[in-house]
Amino acid sequence: MNQEQQTGFRYFVSYSGIKLPLRLVNEITEDSLNNRNTYYRSRFDDQGKMQLCQKIVYGEVESEHQYQYHDNGVLKSAQITEDDEVREIHFNELGEMVC
Repeated sequence: MNQEQQTGFRYFVSYSGIKLPLRLVNEITEDSLNNRNTYYRSRFDDQGKMQLCQKIVYGEVESEHQYQYHDNGVLKSAQITEDDEVREIHFNELGEMVC
């Protein structure tokens, strides 16, 4: 059993783009985290869709994204927590932001 199967987390160096959900890049192993001050920790569902993304800085969660998807696979909502402030963004089945 690998580390991802044990914890459910995968680890990344950064992300690219500006659209949600974040697109994580440069996957790293948990063993390499000792040499990093900042990284992204995430969980994915069985279809490979990101459910949770946390930015870890010096061992603490600095920000967090939680995602839900419509049945067609398009992002339905994003709950973003930064600096103890939580905001929610909702999208229709076409991926367009709604109030």
